[in-house]
Amino acid sequence: MPERPRILSVGTAHPPDRYTQDDILERFHTDSPAVKALYKASHIHARYLYLPEPGPDGRPHETMSELLHKHRQGALYMGERAIRRCLEPLGLGPRDVDYLVVTNSTAFMLPGLTAMFIRHFGFREDVHRTDVVGMGCNAGLNALNPVAGWAAANPGRNALMVCCEVNSALYIDDDSIGNAVVNSLFGDGCSAILVRADPGDAERLAPRILGFNSHIIPEAWAAMHYRWSEEHGRFGFILDRDVPYVLGTHAEFPVRRLLDAFGLKKRHIKHWIIHSGGKKVIDAIKYTVGITEHDVRHTVGCLRDYGNLGSGAFLFAYERLVREGTVRRGDYGVMMTMGPGTTIETALLRW
Repeated sequence: MPERPRILSVGTAHPPDRYTQDDILERFHTDSPAVKALYKASHIHARYLYLPEPGPDGRPHETMSELLHKHRQGALYMGERAIRRCLEPLGLGPRDVDYLVVTNSTAFMLPGLTAMFIRHFGFREDVHRTDVVGMGCNAGLNALNPVAGWAAANPGRNALMVCCEVNSALYIDDDSIGNAVVNSLFGDGCSAILVRADPGDAERLAPRILGFNSHIIPEAWAAMHYRWSEEHGRFGFILDRDVPYVLGTHAEFPVRRLLDAFGLKKRHIKHWIIHSGGKKVIDAIKYTVGITEHDVRHTVGCLRDYGNLGSGAFLFAYERLVREGTVRRGDYGVMMTMGPGTTIETALLRW
């Protein structure tokens, strides 16, 4: 059997400025009691964001060109730090990377972030690259699947996956409940992992990627989507109130198929790395899949400290698990992300 690819390292980064929920309410001068109650009940203490300074009316404003500039600058700031923190512990630098994949759903740029990272960070001119654009919060596992396949087909070579999202670019400043849900939930962040299939890595306590399973719910395709706001001159994100119910109803299916493929039961899984989609989403997954509060402790902690970071959120939780030091050789773990489509992605790991 070919060597299974392993996740050898992880690095994360966020903007320099931290905002509590009260800070954000004050920045947007929100007067609605319903919106204020939503912020205070979100189970998020703080987030790291790129927010503009208030304009003459005391409220923040951004044109589309300013949003694009913010996204580029934010991606450079966070991307450099996440990539460096991922590669340096392995004694690697950007020129050692053979395949670069970047996921992003919060801006449309041509060329994409891979080209910008190559130009600014010193990757080789012959590095293979792929931009995964517009898949949403589930995109990290969508991208990890071909990354793992490339690593398996190119043993000994280094594949780097970067998930970079400036979700604050989707904030729309009004007092509608729909926009308030988005404004109160999402944060900005970037995460990176190095994947390699090499027998020389067998002594590392690094998980092998064993397999993937996906589940899409076509009838709920519009439950999460972008919509152009003529009034505000920008895209906003629509998040249906039934999303937690829909995801919870279907979450067990890909998990069961994933475990069945390897002759495993849920009792064999020691670690769960779940996307921090929101408190109701996490609770729905817990209930349906049959996992405990302890199983989602890192997911809940990341939601509390960062909000929903989009495609790279699950890697923030994975980083906390690694740093905790409780993983033992032979342990199984399941990664799960959820997002537009409506889609649930899963991956099986073994240390």
